[in-house]
Amino acid sequence: MKILTISGSSRENGNTDILLSKVTDKVDNTHIRLSDYKVNPIVDQRHTGEGFTRVEDDYEKLLQQFLEHDCIVFVTPIYWFGMSGHMKLFFDRWSQYMRDDRFSFKEKVKEKQAYVIITGGSNPKITGLPLIQQFGHIFDFVGMNFTDYLIGDAVRPGDILNDFHALQKANDWNSHFLHKQNKRL
Repeated sequence: MKILTISGSSRENGNTDILLSKVTDKVDNTHIRLSDYKVNPIVDQRHTGEGFTRVEDDYEKLLQQFLEHDCIVFVTPIYWFGMSGHMKLFFDRWSQYMRDDRFSFKEKVKEKQAYVIITGGSNPKITGLPLIQQFGHIFDFVGMNFTDYLIGDAVRPGDILNDFHALQKANDWNSHFLHKQNKRL
């Protein structure tokens, strides 16, 4: 199992990072922090004869990493009851590459398992559910397997360490990933 983690957080070592570190402790994985890359928005040209105009940025490097892994852990804080701008832009660009024959996006994405980690305040185990549904709709649309999600209750850096249920689930995921990787060896 080749695991890729994609973080949409703009703050390093925040609550989503802490949960992710619990999930990936001793797990072989590749990590991408979207804020470390230049990803530009696109003009929607899905319905034009020419298709999308090429964009000069780092997105194709990210896409190559995404397509080379079979298990993707999407990680984002809850910003204004939605995913971070970095994460949303990552998904928005799928429209462009679903129509780019160089990548076989549609076929390759169907082979992937998706996991989601979100953290936030304002009762996130309730208010974060529409965001989980949004991820689910995205994955359904492209045929990706939405395996599981984890919602952490935290606002200030380090608050996540007080969310016993989120920490327990992070440990459960860690055991699962370690088992899958050891089984492969």
